[in-house]
Amino acid sequence: MPATSPSPVVIAKEQVANLRFPSGEVLQKAEERVRRRAELDRALVLGNVDHNKVRIIFRDSEGLKQVETTIWAVTEERVILKSGMVIPIRCIMEIAT
Repeated sequence: MPATSPSPVVIAKEQVANLRFPSGEVLQKAEERVRRRAELDRALVLGNVDHNKVRIIFRDSEGLKQVETTIWAVTEERVILKSGMVIPIRCIMEIAT
């Protein structure tokens, strides 16, 4: 994420259910999307095996948000968090373990 980007708003995972997500992809470069998918796959293993939380920075209709949670599943289009909350992969900017 570029240094000029505004800081994300930290939210609880339960708040994800109330958010609206843009329809477009937030990452422009194919390499960034490949890296994001690899980070999601790694975070999924860490969450299911070690129960580690990760920090997810994503964009909703109002701007950048950040949530710290465990990833329970990853589909082709969505990340499923603990408690069944869902974030579209296309809206995720960064995953930090």
